[in-house]
Formats: sequence, C-alpha cells, structure tokens
Amino acid sequence: MKKRLFGAAIAMAATAALITGCAGGATPEAGGGDGEKPYIAIISKGFQHQFWQAVRAGAEQAAEEFDVEITFEGPDTEADVDQQIQMLQTALDKNPAAIGFAALDSQAAGPLLQQASDSGIPVVAFDSGVDSDIPVTTASTDNLAAAAEAAKHMVEAIGEEGKIAVVAHDQTSLTGQQRRDGFVEYIEENAPNVEIVDVQYGGGDQAKSADLAKAIISANPDLKGIYGTNEGSAIGVVQAVKELGLSPDALAVVGFDSGKAQLDAIRDGLMLGAITQNPVGIGYETVKAAVEAINGETLPATIDTGFYWYDSTNIDDPTIAAVLYE
Repeated sequence: MKKRLFGAAIAMAATAALITGCAGGATPEAGGGDGEKPYIAIISKGFQHQFWQAVRAGAEQAAEEFDVEITFEGPDTEADVDQQIQMLQTALDKNPAAIGFAALDSQAAGPLLQQASDSGIPVVAFDSGVDSDIPVTTASTDNLAAAAEAAKHMVEAIGEEGKIAVVAHDQTSLTGQQRRDGFVEYIEENAPNVEIVDVQYGGGDQAKSADLAKAIISANPDLKGIYGTNEGSAIGVVQAVKELGLSPDALAVVGFDSGKAQLDAIRDGLMLGAITQNPVGIGYETVKAAVEAINGETLPATIDTGFYWYDSTNIDDPTIAAVLYE
C-alpha cells in the first residue's frame, strides 16, 4: 500500500458532513460575508463528480473550525473554462478576504489573478496549480508521484510488456498534465518493453471517455491496459470495457480518484485499482491556508495532501475507506 496521507483524521471527521451536507450544485451567494466573519470564495473545477463534494465537505469543516464564511461553487462541467473564469470575476466583485481557486486552465485566469493580487486578496490554489506565482500556496496531491504509482501497478499487471494507452481528462490543467506526464515518464524510465500507443483527452466526461477508449481498443486489438486520469475518465474506460464485453484478464484498467462507479468496478473485477487522493483534506487545507494568509502568516509553496493506491486487496481497509467517497 502506498501511504502518503495527510489528515486522515480530517477525512474521517468530515465523512458525516459529506453524507448529510453536500447535495451538489453551485451555491452562489450574493454579496460577501455577514460583516463579522471573513469571507472566502472557493471556486472548484466542477460539481459533476463526488470528488468535488468531498472537497466541499472538508472546506465547510474548516470554515466552521476557523469561524469564517465561505461559498463553494464550480462550473457545470470541467470543460467550461469560460464559466469558471466568470465565477472568478464574480467572486472578485464581492471583494472577499481570500479566494480558493482550482484552475481548469492554468493560464486563462492570469489577468484575474493579477487583479486579485493588485487588490490585496490572497489566492490559495487547490487541486490544480496555475502558471503564476500569485497564489500564496497550492494545496494538492503530488500528481506526478501519484501517476507514477498508477504506472507501476499497470506495468506489474501486464507482466512488464505490451501496449497500453491513456485517457486523460484534459491537457490545460496542471492535474491533467501531471497525471499524464507522471504516468508516461515512469513507463519511459522503468518499462522498456511497455509501449504507450495513444493518449487521448475526454474532458473528464464519462461518455466521451468511453467513446475514446472504444476507438483506441478497436485500433489496437492487442492492447493490454488503459489508464484513466480522473473519475470521469476512469469510469468511461470501464464503461467501454463493459460495452465491448472484454475480460479483465485481457485488459487492465487503472484509474485515478474514487466514486461509487469506480468502487463497484474494483469490487466486480472490472478495474484493477486506482489512486485516491484525500479530497476532504484538500478542501480543509485550502480554507485553513486562506485563513492563515488573511492573518499575514507565511505559507509553504505547496501543501501535499497525500494519496493512496487502492484495489480489491485493501479497499475495505479502514485507513483507505476513510478517504474513499461515493
């Protein structure tokens, strides 16, 4: 078991909040705080995956603990860069005490981040970083290391030789880039007999990722494995395997993130395993760092929130179960 977890206790403590308090969907709230508590605007990449609701649960736990007011919202899909940029503009218009931001496009938000900096509003990046030195810190998984861990398990599963492919969620966010690059670089450096025949981008959309996976398999009938870089990508690959009636012994599927469909796929043997982050910890650390920035404290450049590899052998381990989400 790969163990690089930060704040497992945080995740366990917030599980109840996740179950009872997160119905999903954006929660826009006009105006800033109530005039007494510092107001922190949190803008995620989306709401269509359970991952973001788990991040929200951690953020809300920290907001209660540190006595600040937050809003937590995200675009309709993880491809809606323009909608996310508009949300960032709206947040700035409310003049918050700080902003938490998970960039869909690591460069598109540059002018608004500069506006925040010019206005003295600290920005905490989370999940994804941005190509800017404006954020005071970034709370995220070490995605390069986590993707390398996924690659290691893929190589072992296919007997260290054969053709594999990648269905990534995007090539604009740092998570998309790093989860692709960490996987590819591990293969290139450690598995000379493994060939990556294709890398496609499905925008994190399950249906599109399934179509891409089916096209890759059709073009490479001797393919031995596919890696999906986020929840939607991985579930899409599993859906393709189901629709094509492929045996798990013939095609190894490795994923990233959690969610009920992935947990079911692992229990049913359709997916070898996946990397899980600590989404509750990411949300918690984002708000905690924002509060510290508001108070003028110096923060590290990055806050590593940890990751685990999980599969059928450890999915019910209490430590793993604490960071999985449905």
